[in-house]
Amino acid sequence: MASLKVTFTLDETTVSKLQNAAERLAKPKSEVVRNAIQDYHERIGRLSEHERRQMLQTFDTFVPKIPTRPTKVVESEIEEIRRARRSGGRATRVKEQR
Repeated sequence: MASLKVTFTLDETTVSKLQNAAERLAKPKSEVVRNAIQDYHERIGRLSEHERRQMLQTFDTFVPKIPTRPTKVVESEIEEIRRARRSGGRATRVKEQR
């Protein structure tokens, strides 16, 4: 792979962290930057741990609230709605059956 020289402007804190990481890993700063960019690129589009936990919490909150009705009742209501739409609307409101 051919290497290209590029120039970036970084703040002092970032440069300090880069230097520290390079020393701790005993790697050149350019390799640390390459690895960091590769890692960042692989995570694009993935949920962070915080986002994942938040979505799971939402799921756990709302799934128990999903009403459970017999399949036949649901299918019957859907069929009635379809018939009503074809004929211009329902004449009366449907009572919920359980």
